[in-house]
Amino acid sequence: MKMLTLALALSPLVLQDPVQDRLNKSPRHHEWVQLKVGDRTLHAFVVYPEVKEKSAAVVVIHENRGLNDWARSAADQFAEAGVIAIAPDLLSGLGPDGGRTSDFPSQDAATQALSKLPPDQVTADLNACADYVSKLDACNGKVAVGGFCWGGGQTFRFATNRDSLVAAMVFYGPAPADAAAIAKIKAPVHGFYGENDARINAGIEKATAAMKEAGKKYEPVIYKGAGHGFMRAGEMDGAKDDEKKARADAWVRIKEILKKL
Repeated sequence: MKMLTLALALSPLVLQDPVQDRLNKSPRHHEWVQLKVGDRTLHAFVVYPEVKEKSAAVVVIHENRGLNDWARSAADQFAEAGVIAIAPDLLSGLGPDGGRTSDFPSQDAATQALSKLPPDQVTADLNACADYVSKLDACNGKVAVGGFCWGGGQTFRFATNRDSLVAAMVFYGPAPADAAAIAKIKAPVHGFYGENDARINAGIEKATAAMKEAGKKYEPVIYKGAGHGFMRAGEMDGAKDDEKKARADAWVRIKEILKKL
């Protein structure tokens, strides 16, 4: 009986979610905003850094799971690094009864809906977020973008559509196949890839050649021993050492990039 009581007492610690824990304990200001994009309402999660001066902003694009708690936690981590972060829920209005990511019955249902998003709608939503944060009193007017998995590919694509971006951080996402689109990129593109991710990494060489041919800055880094999604997997309980290290090293690099904005 005593052992059972001890196990029950310890279970909240064992089952503690590091993502929820970060969100709950964050000292930074979090808020939800609603942006009008045509006849749609876009929900976006905004996090402000604790800094003295105006800062740059980053549009954070979620994985193919939608804007879940981990994506909001990633936004909080960008703000911890000193920038304003805005993470749009690109499934706004597409959930049951016009809801968003949190209203889908399952992660699979959200992923399936996301795969059907019109590219022009995604661009319009991202532009609305970039426009919004660039005009905030706390922003210095500089806007970058960073996205994960599906959002990594959208990050690369957004860089082809918004020439005022000051940086694009692509986390294990593919590059656009269209050379004409790549030619439109103005911002330096920083790539973050896991070594054990052949599906995505197979396109790095071609992307490097295309970016070089177009005279664009592209810096892909492959993190040893890490797989796809290591930025998320590396902070979860039970994460492999290689993924923990890859995530930690990536954040050192991210912070260096952000300092130069």
